[in-house]
Amino acid sequence: MIVDALFSPFAEFEFMRRALVGVFALALGGAPIGVLLLLRRMSLVGDAMAHAILPGAAIGFLVSGLNLFAMTFGGLIAGFSVAILAGLVTRDTELREDATLAAFYLISLALGVAIVSIRGTNIDLLHVLFGDVLAMDGATLMVIAFNATLTLVVLAVIWRPLVVECVDPLFLRAVSRAGAPVHLVFLALVVVNLVNGFQALGTLLAVGLMVLPAGIARFWSRDITAMLAVAVAAAAASGYAGLVLSFHTRVPAGPAIILVAAALYFLSLVFGRAGGLWSRLFPAPHLEA
Repeated sequence: MIVDALFSPFAEFEFMRRALVGVFALALGGAPIGVLLLLRRMSLVGDAMAHAILPGAAIGFLVSGLNLFAMTFGGLIAGFSVAILAGLVTRDTELREDATLAAFYLISLALGVAIVSIRGTNIDLLHVLFGDVLAMDGATLMVIAFNATLTLVVLAVIWRPLVVECVDPLFLRAVSRAGAPVHLVFLALVVVNLVNGFQALGTLLAVGLMVLPAGIARFWSRDITAMLAVAVAAAAASGYAGLVLSFHTRVPAGPAIILVAAALYFLSLVFGRAGGLWSRLFPAPHLEA
């Protein structure tokens, strides 16, 4: 009975299989980006950038309706534009990057909702804000898979300077000029993966499969390689369990996936061996000299 409940949705329905492959691709591409955002103390920057793509996606919707490629292209342009504008404002004014991104986040969210509301219905607005992972077609799946593959390839190329910048950006600046280009490429990968997540989870939840698995991984390991493995596994498990939960209940698939990830996060917060509450309250005995 339990086995049927866990596996029959994917055996019987093609849309469930597409959704499962989609969330696995999101886990492979987005979870490593989330870990690096966490290590660079930029998790809230990821949330702000998630809303920055909304006006571009909304303009794509205004022009072509719920067209995958129009909304994806618009989201990419909007995300890159906000990242560049935030960098220019931070460099040329006294505002810090977090304050600048917070301002752009609010402007982008309001503008995107207004644009969608001009032409669309409340259902269209909900689709843009929260996505619909169960409605992914073959073209959407190919875009998500391509972006995830691109992310992994680019991370492999810039991995060493990227990790060094996470640990000691001043050292990287002293020994190499790669810091600024690597930072810009990393921001581009953040935007690409947020647009990726937007296809399935909408702009409000797209950052969820990036940040929550990274937080889960942080409570289980301090080694970056292990953190990446745990984050990808947690994101994939959250996607699978969320789809099963959604299939058997009335909870929408996108929120169900994020709620499962949140449950894993709180379990890790309590029982994680690398800084969890249990390990702090009852530390393992150490050898005494």
